[in-house]
Amino acid sequence: MSSHGVLRKMSSIHADTVAYSLAMPDAPLDLNACIGRKVRLEHTGKIWCVQCGRKTSKSFQQGHCYVCMKKIYECNNCILHPEKCLVEEGGCPEDDWAHQQCNRPHVVYLANSSALKVGITRTSQVPTRWIDQGAMQALPFLQTSNRYQAGMIEVLFKPHVSDRTNWRTMLKQDAVSIDLIAERDRLLALVKEELDAFIDRYPVGTIVMMNDQSPLDIRFPVSQYPSKVVSLSLDKTPVVEGVLQAIKGQYWIMDTGVFNVRKFSGYEVNCSVEDV
Repeated sequence: MSSHGVLRKMSSIHADTVAYSLAMPDAPLDLNACIGRKVRLEHTGKIWCVQCGRKTSKSFQQGHCYVCMKKIYECNNCILHPEKCLVEEGGCPEDDWAHQQCNRPHVVYLANSSALKVGITRTSQVPTRWIDQGAMQALPFLQTSNRYQAGMIEVLFKPHVSDRTNWRTMLKQDAVSIDLIAERDRLLALVKEELDAFIDRYPVGTIVMMNDQSPLDIRFPVSQYPSKVVSLSLDKTPVVEGVLQAIKGQYWIMDTGVFNVRKFSGYEVNCSVEDV
């Protein structure tokens, strides 16, 4: 099987095992069916901006041209620092894309990817965000009305729990199971005074506890983990190929190394799959 197209992040559906697909012009490629087969990506040398569609000589921030990257970075500092989001101060035009994303309900959650971590995401991104992170367990426990509120609450937890995923560890093994309910209760007790004070700044119902939520278990299509993580890049070599052994997060795990599909969004490629 062979196809020609422009890379985008993998689509995923939560099921007994996460179902992955890759958008291609003819039809989506069922990636789970490619486990155990040889996959090959050959970069044509062309890169197309995922935002404006123009051809660009270099990719910035996962597939953007320089102009779009600058615009997005200037408007979306709150993506990196949600606690600095201006959505409540009126610092962003209401018709701005970033404002529209921030002015939506968010959840604060615990996840188990490489280890326990805290994070935030739009409610519309559940459970996609957790799958993209390679989390094997996740538990939302607070819902806010916007990104700023979620970011400020996340900051309260950071002295007690990481907000990062060690991607190398995540790609080498299954995460050790964690009692997320117990961890949620432990962390809430540690920040109770500061959290109550922050919630009290808003009308009742603006920020709500999600005590009725149960942890979500996520199982990825894995036949074998690598003993060593070696990154593959279309910037270093025009061809990336190997036997696909697993898919986790936005990574292909092959016998030749690991490939971050999302990082190379916008790259025009020839894609082929064949039996070993």
